Amino acid sequence: MTDEGATSPDAARAGGPPGSGGPAGSDASSGPPGPAGSGDGERPPREFVILTGMSGAGRSTVAKVLEDTGWFVVDNLPPQLLAPMAELAVSGGDGTSEPLRIMAVVDVRSGGFFDQLSQATEGLAAQGWEPTVVFLDATDEALVRRFESVRRPHPLQGDGRLLDGIATERERLADLRAEADVVVDTSGFNIHQLAQKVRPMFPGSSGPALRLALMSFGFKYGVPLDADFVLDLRFLPNPFWIPELRPLTGQDEAVADFVFSQPGATEFVDRVVALMEPVTEGYRREGRRYATVAVGCTGGKHRSVAMADRLAAALVAPTVETFVVHRDLGRE
Repeated sequence: MTDEGATSPDAARAGGPPGSGGPAGSDASSGPPGPAGSGDGERPPREFVILTGMSGAGRSTVAKVLEDTGWFVVDNLPPQLLAPMAELAVSGGDGTSEPLRIMAVVDVRSGGFFDQLSQATEGLAAQGWEPTVVFLDATDEALVRRFESVRRPHPLQGDGRLLDGIATERERLADLRAEADVVVDTSGFNIHQLAQKVRPMFPGSSGPALRLALMSFGFKYGVPLDADFVLDLRFLPNPFWIPELRPLTGQDEAVADFVFSQPGATEFVDRVVALMEPVTEGYRREGRRYATVAVGCTGGKHRSVAMADRLAAALVAPTVETFVVHRDLGRE
């Protein structure tokens, strides 16, 4: 797993964004412990996510996805107001068993207030919450391209260049990134692909203990930076060199049949499933709730696509839900 993967050094404590209502990094059906003094009945699940990261990395896209799935989202909230907002949300509840899910977008637009984020999260913990910090990152190249496409300056750019603002922000956020519960690299995604990836990470209802992303990719476009596992399918013959299969993709039956008729292909599936069984069980025990398995071939069009689809079906279990992202399909 690379340093830019979907977990921080605190992965044993957290390891994934909120999903079905557990505390940071867990996926129990109940959320982080809420403030004391709840009623006689069992309190509804409560989740508090702090979304932060680099400007241009996709915070607004993620916030919109969460709003669409029923989360209460507050943008550009000064860190000092996190605890009061959580307290108000609890006291203003309607007494139903509906989950209480809050996301606060906190970033450098808060100015000097942003430096007090750690203190603010301690205030949430004092109320009984265990907030999850999700950090969105992207390469300098991707951030420059996004800022130039919207023709807006970086919030820390000042009188300098765009890259100066990005460098200043990256330095300022280095400690926060290292301490984040989840780091998601968005460099290779457009807004639709990013929405597709994060939606299963933040469900609007209870779900399985672990959500496993199977991501196909092409090595010639680079290994996904947020991959927890990388599988190399280049040991199988490439359908690209079969004229009638070249224009097709791994989602076409003819290509899939070719891939899985090769020696070692079905055995590879069986071995990966066997490998992931103790891993997913360990994730469940450690409270981790999201991971990415990247499946690569040369161009991300044939072998990796067919294998990602097959593995997604094979890895489903009572406590594991899978979904597929074909990162480079259609890129050629």
